[in-house]
Amino acid sequence: MNDFLPVEVREGLKAARKASLKRNDRLCVHDGDDVYRVRRFWDTGLSLDVAHGDKLRGRVEIYDGARHLYQCLIINSRLEGEEYIFDFKWLNPVSDHPAADFVRPDAVPAGLLTKASA
Repeated sequence: MNDFLPVEVREGLKAARKASLKRNDRLCVHDGDDVYRVRRFWDTGLSLDVAHGDKLRGRVEIYDGARHLYQCLIINSRLEGEEYIFDFKWLNPVSDHPAADFVRPDAVPAGLLTKASA
């Protein structure tokens, strides 16, 4: 369908899409000290802007702003249009609380009342 649009309209749509990706998406990939903005993210992979190149390999961290979301292992990359597509071998969510070595009950009281001393 884009083949029938004038060149100016296609360029305008491309610029608008890039602007919306930069404005709305806060996901980023941390690879050591390097940080890359994520263009798209799905269950089995993610995509980065072509300017970052084919630099990601191995275990990386995915953040939403300052919040740590996932750890993943990148195994494959390919160039498609204006973005690099990276595939995951595994993707694990990061827990925001420490691991427990016991079973936690479903209903936990908000607080405990003590007996009043008489």
